[in-house]
Amino acid sequence: MARDVVITGIGLASSLGEGVETHAQALATNAAPVIDAQGFAPYPLHPLKPVELDRQIPKKSDQRQMEPWQRLGVYAAGLALDDAALKDDAEAKSELQVIVAAGGGERDHAVDAAVLAGLRNANQPGAFLNERLMSDLRPTLFLAQLSNLLAGNIGIVHGITGASRTLMGEEQAGVDAIRTAQARIAAGQADLILVGGAYNAERRDMLLLFELGGFLRAADFAPVFARTDVPGLITGSAGAFLVLESAERASARGARVHARLSHAGAHRSRRQPGSVAKALDELLAGFGPLAPDSLVISAATGCAGITDEEAAAIAKAVPQARRVAAGDLVGHSVEAAFPVSVALAAAALSTGAAKEAIVTGAAHWRGEGAARLVKA
Repeated sequence: MARDVVITGIGLASSLGEGVETHAQALATNAAPVIDAQGFAPYPLHPLKPVELDRQIPKKSDQRQMEPWQRLGVYAAGLALDDAALKDDAEAKSELQVIVAAGGGERDHAVDAAVLAGLRNANQPGAFLNERLMSDLRPTLFLAQLSNLLAGNIGIVHGITGASRTLMGEEQAGVDAIRTAQARIAAGQADLILVGGAYNAERRDMLLLFELGGFLRAADFAPVFARTDVPGLITGSAGAFLVLESAERASARGARVHARLSHAGAHRSRRQPGSVAKALDELLAGFGPLAPDSLVISAATGCAGITDEEAAAIAKAVPQARRVAAGDLVGHSVEAAFPVSVALAAAALSTGAAKEAIVTGAAHWRGEGAARLVKA
């Protein structure tokens, strides 16, 4: 028999601020998003509201050796440990496992700009690109930006000595991080897991990559499900970590439980027309009967076609539900998008705003996920 999995800690930081109450209130009131429309024009984004790093990363030397997305992730992880009352529990942190959804390290913008400028006039673009990559990229650059350094820094700063796993793969990494953590505890393979991710949207290199793929919205802010005029992502800086725990363990230590994570699933469709809706239909059908008045938190992207199919799947599964796009509140945070959405759902249940919440998310390129949370 599968064990119940509960959420005992929520660490959330975004353009709205930090903490459970801040985000639950924004969710309940449909708070206006915080948008930077000028700094990276013509692409709007949701900038991180400044945080007091010293509260969670006391050593300046630790702060200096991390990139912004790592600092944000370590900070959010600390918030989750505080919320779960585990920050000072050395015994618990010795068994605590960490699962992180991470992207690549931040790039050397000057090198990227020089290479792109040179390609425009190169007689042999391929040869030019190979030459510049061999001469301009420092071998130490990537070594200082390994994706698993986020999990390592979380362990070092917060004193966690349990096992860690790092998953890569854009939005699907966040889906699989939550799915894996829930499944391991339900199966009895772990009792306590810290899971989540972080994303720094204020990066010209990532905006360049998304624009080259045709995925960015180059227009003023519009709600995720109302971007048919100019479809695309509006990214947001955010970090979200959750402490997942077996219900038995949480009860034994008298922990406050925000919500029960009853289901988490992932799919990977071929992205033919209708495949996203079908994938989400299958995931949601596997969760059993859903309350008609469920709260739905969607990690939808705003990209053409995909977003409409996600909306259709939600309407089919829970036609009376209140649907909220996480991207409307905090922007799309790629690897962290699904953990952010689950954290928002847990915050809503914890504060009494809902009794059941469904989380959905179809990635901008490939991969779909869904989760079900119920009030503890």
